[in-house]
Amino acid sequence: MKIVIINYGAGNIQSIMFAIERLGYKAVLSNNPAEIKAADKVIFPGVGEASSAMEMLLESGLDTLIPTLEQPVLGICLGMQLMCNHTQEGDTKGLGIFDVDVLKFSSKVKVPQMGWNNIYNLKSDLFKGVSENEYMYLVHSFYAPDCAQSIATTNYEVEYASALQKDNFYGTQFHPEKSGDVGEKILGNFLKL
Repeated sequence: MKIVIINYGAGNIQSIMFAIERLGYKAVLSNNPAEIKAADKVIFPGVGEASSAMEMLLESGLDTLIPTLEQPVLGICLGMQLMCNHTQEGDTKGLGIFDVDVLKFSSKVKVPQMGWNNIYNLKSDLFKGVSENEYMYLVHSFYAPDCAQSIATTNYEVEYASALQKDNFYGTQFHPEKSGDVGEKILGNFLKL
């Protein structure tokens, strides 16, 4: 199985690579459109700020490639947010895969939300064998509101989508690669889709 992690300079890449290795697979880092298209599974990571990350996608032409991919694609954290229509972070237009706009948590709560929080309302083979209310590791100041494409929910000031799915596209706001055994199970489920 060929697993490609999209390398566009905004990544939590090492921890994802190690998690995939622990599951018995190998992943390659690439920003080469032909290699990404030929992959069986694509992971779209992201750590950092939305507008500069989107600029890097635009410069490499990956902004037009990613929405056309037909294999399972997993966006993680900022990767998931960039797959939405728009984010308030840097007033950034997203890839428009998920039909939702990303909002900033209000000043009433500590941002970023950093640490462990539970996920519930699980709906998808991504969560096969995962119990309701398991704890996942999150670090974020912006969130996708609960919407028709939500496949997991978390509560922090408001209920929001901690995972999204549309067709072959999946996104998690949490970091499965940093969420212990349960996070690894979710990554493994993705690799088996």
